Amino acid sequence: MGRPYSQDLRKRAVFAVEREGMSRQAAAQRYGVAPSTVIGWVAQFRTKGHLEPGQMGSHKPRTLSGDHRIWLLQRCKAGDFTLRGLVGELASERGLKVDYRSVWEFVHAEDLSFKKNTSARRAGSSRRSKAARPMGKVSKSH
Repeated sequence: MGRPYSQDLRKRAVFAVEREGMSRQAAAQRYGVAPSTVIGWVAQFRTKGHLEPGQMGSHKPRTLSGDHRIWLLQRCKAGDFTLRGLVGELASERGLKVDYRSVWEFVHAEDLSFKKNTSARRAGSSRRSKAARPMGKVSKSH
């Protein structure tokens, strides 16, 4: 995502137009920005009296809110769940299309995640098992 131009650049470009009498086009060429950018800065300076950049982007409301949030909280407290399973249930039962990441963020924000206990682990790999006992002496036949 892009970032706003620096305050210094904005001030120099507007100063060139306001104090030096330079055209907006010439100021834009001098400072390497688009003419529409300098036009906007000068207009902002004349109307608002400052050159602060506006907000970039906006707040995006969460998809999992309201009734969907209540349903999801009840579903998670009812028993075992997987995130992928919740995504499927939301799509089939609630008609809400969400991605895995949205459900993951919701579950962690609501502190609904859990760690499995050690008794529920799978059997360990063969590398972790006990070493085989040594074989007894094998008699040599001549």
